[in-house]
Amino acid sequence: MEYKTILVAIDLTDEAEQVLSRAVTMAKQHQATLTLAHVVEPVGYAYGGDLPLDLTELQQQLETSAREQLSAHGERHGIAKQDQRIIIGRPGTEIRRLAHDLGADLTVVGSHGRHGLQLLLGSTANAVLHGAENDVLAVRVR
Repeated sequence: MEYKTILVAIDLTDEAEQVLSRAVTMAKQHQATLTLAHVVEPVGYAYGGDLPLDLTELQQQLETSAREQLSAHGERHGIAKQDQRIIIGRPGTEIRRLAHDLGADLTVVGSHGRHGLQLLLGSTANAVLHGAENDVLAVRVR
């Protein structure tokens, strides 16, 4: 299978580098374009949206921090700014949507290697896999 467009979605944890390195290697092997993405969940999701607080400033801080971290990953791997995306929403849904919008042949995400399908893949990888229109590579992180 030849891949022309690869999307790599990372979670900005220490393990993200393993996932990104695998995607960069695959993009080079296939001479494919590579888009690097991270999804920031709206702060209200963590609390069911029932907090009577204005979380706008916290949300902006999270987005700024994510953008800086993603940019650092992109610089280390030679991924241009225009190929880096910060998206707000539910990770599984937004990653599938971006893959569709890009016409990605392959989406690369991390997995955790625990037990059971959701634990094996992690909730985001599981959500990306189910309903994906393209191939999904779940990179086992250690």
